[in-house]
Amino acid sequence: MAVYKVTVTTGDMVEAGTNNSISITLVGSYGESRRTTVSFLFLPGKERSLSVHCEQDLGPIVLIRLHKWRLFLEDAWFCKDVRVTDPNGTLYRFPCYQWLEGVTTVEVREGSGKKLVDDKLQILKEHRSQELAARQEAYRWKNFAQGWPRCLNVDSISELDSNIQFSRIRANNFTGFLIFQGASHFLSGFLLRRTSWNSLDEMRTVFSRTQGRDIGGCLMLCSLPF
Repeated sequence: MAVYKVTVTTGDMVEAGTNNSISITLVGSYGESRRTTVSFLFLPGKERSLSVHCEQDLGPIVLIRLHKWRLFLEDAWFCKDVRVTDPNGTLYRFPCYQWLEGVTTVEVREGSGKKLVDDKLQILKEHRSQELAARQEAYRWKNFAQGWPRCLNVDSISELDSNIQFSRIRANNFTGFLIFQGASHFLSGFLLRRTSWNSLDEMRTVFSRTQGRDIGGCLMLCSLPF
């Protein structure tokens, strides 16, 4: 019997963890393992380790399948990466860095960079074709108006997959910064001004009140993690 050591890491961003069931399947050149449960609870930034027992050696590990199944309520999970050590001590890394939502199965290739001609196994060729088709479906384009650059063929950002959308942390930071800027200009009288500027010196007087606060706001924004 061959025993594989597996370590699954959850991303450290807000709400990256989940209490849904996560299981894994190892796919090697000679065969694949049975579906093995990893855990029912993942915390942000934490690792889960387990052993996957196989009746025979799977050969070089080329793919893993992560299966997510919700018990009661949907709880998205952000997988950072997976590391697999085979019985001979060879380490395989599988960078994931994506959200898993709903009841789903995600296939992740081994992290070594390879070109199309390097895919000797049929399962790798099929995986590349399926990944390309999924990308083409996700990034469909349309003409917003005559003469304008093309844009994504969606009516709202909410229609996009979570892995395509702006991160929630970054979106909240930008929203907070816009509120801060709006409040600064409102308090200085800039937004409610109904007459023209009389001189450049008058403009400098208005903006000098918010300049220090704006710089402080920029520094605070830049210091936040994205």
